[in-house]
Amino acid sequence: MATATTHGARDHARAQHGTRTETMPVVPASDWPAAVPGTPVWAETVAGGNYTHRVLARGTELRLTDLAGDACAHLLLYVDGRPWERLNTADTVKVQWNAYLGADRLLLSDQGRVLASVVADGSGRHDALCGTSTLVRNTERYGAGAPQSPSPAGRELLKLAAAKNGLGPRDLPPSLSFFQGVEVREDGALDFTGSAGPGASVTLRAEQDLTVLIANVPHPLDPRPDYVCTPLEVLAWRARPTAPGDPLWDATPEGRRAFLNTFDFLTARGLA
Repeated sequence: MATATTHGARDHARAQHGTRTETMPVVPASDWPAAVPGTPVWAETVAGGNYTHRVLARGTELRLTDLAGDACAHLLLYVDGRPWERLNTADTVKVQWNAYLGADRLLLSDQGRVLASVVADGSGRHDALCGTSTLVRNTERYGAGAPQSPSPAGRELLKLAAAKNGLGPRDLPPSLSFFQGVEVREDGALDFTGSAGPGASVTLRAEQDLTVLIANVPHPLDPRPDYVCTPLEVLAWRARPTAPGDPLWDATPEGRRAFLNTFDFLTARGLA
């Protein structure tokens, strides 16, 4: 179809209506072809070297799936409407006395409150220590790191996702990453352990209203010389936040205090 004229370009664009590609958002999310545990609110497949973002209500569950075994989801979380309260990887690690993410771990802000909880983990290969890739590092490794290049850096993509939510580069703290593992040796050095393979997934529950930013790019410690990153499936559905009496609420003293801090804060504002 010719696109040299305005009419031709319009007809070509309209002819794409209803087309599904391997990597794209599904709008509305209810058109997602597979069943999810609740009413779907976000359904998208993110290509390697791309990013996505969404605002999710408190209680929403978010499942990330490494479809082909080489996805790496670099995640940032912000309280919607209060972006100064955001994911703090250092507190997430030190408050829980554990550097490794997994089921029943909490993703914490520097206010001592819970942003999200990990309710299921079928991967076990994650990282809370290294953050994402940078423009300088990718340029050194792959020859380029700009968002439009063949090897975009995670921080550059997160800048774009942040800008679409009224945030700037100064609002980007260190991120967590899912599906590519890192272990700490006895001498403090880091070993890259790679992925758990195709089909691994992790499910998070939003414990406050959240702005979610995700970049799907290779892990910065991935030793392969080529830029390798495969599609990431993102699905979210309506559910309920963790409440008193839930086993996760009382799993550890530190977690209980973080949930109490969160509940106290939300209750004072009429949000819980």
